[in-house]
Amino acid sequence: MSDVRAAVPAPAIPGWQVFLSDRGRFWASRREPFSLQAAYAGAERTVDADTFEQLRAETARQEETAAAQAVRS
Repeated sequence: MSDVRAAVPAPAIPGWQVFLSDRGRFWASRREPFSLQAAYAGAERTVDADTFEQLRAETARQEETAAAQAVRS
C-alpha cells in the first residue's frame, strides 16, 4: 500500500500551506488572511479538494475573487 502523502508535490502552491488529510483529501490554508473586503466577497482562506490539481484550481479561484474585490475598492 502506498503512502498518499507522497502525492503532494514539493513546490505546492505559493502563499498557501498544503496538507493531506488522513482520508486522502487535499487541503490548503492561505498563509496570510484575505482583506475583510475580499472575505465579504467570498474569498475563503481554507479550501479542500479531491485532487491536487483541483486544489490548485480552487486556490486560484479564491485569489481571483480577492483580486477582483481589490480592483473594485
